[in-house]
Amino acid sequence: MSVLVITGTGTDVGKTVVTAGIAALARAARRRVAVLKPAQTGVAPGAPGDLADVQRLAGEVTTMELRRFPDPLAPDTAARRVGMPPVRPSEVAAAATDLARTHDLVLVEGAGGLLVRFDPDGGTLADVAWALGAPVLVVAHAGLGTLNTAALTAEALRRRGIACDGVIVGAWPSAPDLAARCNLDDLPVVTQAPLLGVFPDGVGGLSAEEFAPVARRSLAPSLGGEFDVKEFTGAFPG
Repeated sequence: MSVLVITGTGTDVGKTVVTAGIAALARAARRRVAVLKPAQTGVAPGAPGDLADVQRLAGEVTTMELRRFPDPLAPDTAARRVGMPPVRPSEVAAAATDLARTHDLVLVEGAGGLLVRFDPDGGTLADVAWALGAPVLVVAHAGLGTLNTAALTAEALRRRGIACDGVIVGAWPSAPDLAARCNLDDLPVVTQAPLLGVFPDGVGGLSAEEFAPVARRSLAPSLGGEFDVKEFTGAFPG
């Protein structure tokens, strides 16, 4: 079973763009890809959510959304406010397992960070990864403050016996400051995991044809791309 769980160091870090990039490269390699979104929050019924962005950027991939809540809150809180049943980690793991029977790669994109609560019992995306025995990819901010949140996320994974495949910067600024440039060297150190890519900010607005080569340049060979961290960091001397 090939399942990869994608989390972030927080909200709005670029998880959906990274998910779409991995899906796009897997499709280009003729792999059957499914993307599972356990909980979509802050989006009205019938409105396009994260999975619509994945399909727009990556092309024809199977998508599954287990629950949608209108308020932009943690899934547990959002479910409670509207009286809907929460998403349980066991439900997510079962859905991912079913998708894996007919797909070569299943990507599970979380909501917010790793330990955001799905249900009143404290179930999280970490519980989903543990139940599946799946590795986790961490999407991080580029700038100041990201080292702490990335280190905490990686530590939480290690304490639970969950493999961290690596870290990806989800939105690299066009004019990176000193903190962002230094973070490229420091993120692998504090997470004890490799830097597996850097996506330029704003690429979520591209077409699928424009997005595909960007994804290839932005993701490491282990994810089907051509990203070379030494070449990238070499563009910022000093």
